[in-house]
Amino acid sequence: MSVEFDQIQIEPAYRKVASAIGGRILDRTLREGDRLPPETELARQFGVNRSTVREAFRELESNGLVTRRPGSKLMTVSRPQHFAIAEAVTRGLVLHDVTFIEVWEGLRLLEPPLAEIASRARTADDLAQVAAAAAQFASGNTETGAAVHRAAEFFRSVGRATHNQVLMIAQEPLLQLLEPSLQVMIDKVPQARARIMTAQRKISEALRERDADGARTWMARHIRDFRKGYEIAGIDLELRITAG
Repeated sequence: MSVEFDQIQIEPAYRKVASAIGGRILDRTLREGDRLPPETELARQFGVNRSTVREAFRELESNGLVTRRPGSKLMTVSRPQHFAIAEAVTRGLVLHDVTFIEVWEGLRLLEPPLAEIASRARTADDLAQVAAAAAQFASGNTETGAAVHRAAEFFRSVGRATHNQVLMIAQEPLLQLLEPSLQVMIDKVPQARARIMTAQRKISEALRERDADGARTWMARHIRDFRKGYEIAGIDLELRITAG
């Protein structure tokens, strides 16, 4: 029997350097705000050329693990922001041909329990942010893009009120995909904006009263309304979403 093996892939030196530095960041040996040694010193420690260290820094910077502060020649340890993490997931979902119905199902499963958690965890500052987001949507701006973005911002404000980073990061890709899908629908359904305002008001009240059942119930209604809106607008829920 003849057996064939794949060729051994030789990893570029800069990737090994990036992996070594990234490992120290992920195991918290290096923490956010720590300054890394100069390129020349790291080149000496790793036994590589300075250009190899520079290329490793580019890879780490693209992943949000290091940054160069204004006026400094040294790289500083950072951490990727929630929005940046989500953008990579959003791009992946778009490339996997995610559809209206898939995004809606994701929101239906995530947002009601998220609102319930927020009703228990919210602070006074969180309530102010939720109220501000609802007020922004209700401010009367008729431009579609602004209205859609403000609808998504309300969800984000509720997500932040959970104080759960896992939930916030899980929520963000769905909201980034909600915006282009909502933009297709919102102006085709005359009652859409009024119903969104009503739901936002009821959810805000439930959060203020720490009414977990009310927050969950009204958020579930809010998400169901999106599907009704798509159906009234005659939008095929199997259509692929194109990121804006």
